[in-house]
Amino acid sequence: MASFRTAGQLVRQFSSSAVRHKLVYPPIQVYGVEGRYATALFSAASKEKKLDAVEKELDSLRELMKKDVRFTEFLLNPSLKRKDKIDTLRDAMAKQKFSSLTTNLLATMAENGRLKKIGSVFTSFDKLMSAVRGEIICTVTTAKPLDAAGEKELRSTLQEFVKKEEKVNLEMRVDPSIIGGMIVSIGDKYVDMSMATKIKTYTNLIKEAV
Repeated sequence: MASFRTAGQLVRQFSSSAVRHKLVYPPIQVYGVEGRYATALFSAASKEKKLDAVEKELDSLRELMKKDVRFTEFLLNPSLKRKDKIDTLRDAMAKQKFSSLTTNLLATMAENGRLKKIGSVFTSFDKLMSAVRGEIICTVTTAKPLDAAGEKELRSTLQEFVKKEEKVNLEMRVDPSIIGGMIVSIGDKYVDMSMATKIKTYTNLIKEAV
């Protein structure tokens, strides 16, 4: 509950709602500093019925950071004076026509020296929105990309592990270092079926036997 109390304090910092002092609890809890900011944003946006709008703005901001290297460097530069950064951010967000919710999130994070966590806040907010839609986030890591048929079969298999009313939100990652097989994270379950882990296990068994 400590993280929810902290989130409530953050709501008061960047919510413009008249009923901002009461925290709206999300369907799941996300943890860490990024979780507190995401929860506070979720609560503030819920009260103003702007969850979908804020989600779209965060997606736009994420894309902007990918495309504009200078903006990202400015955002993450810890040497800049916080007041100057906040003023510049507010001007930039106004030009992008972002809501006060998203603008105040960035301003609050800048004021608290937490902007380096912005990428993790995006991820935490994504998890909250997926939970709202009844989606289960599943991350699958393979040594090389799956073809369309392989990914379709994987989705179908994973869907069998969740409730009928739930939908798998699949995120595919590629990591050649696992050599083969896959690593699956679905909800609170984690299964490592990678070749690299098997090799390590067998190597350790051989060492113990010698």
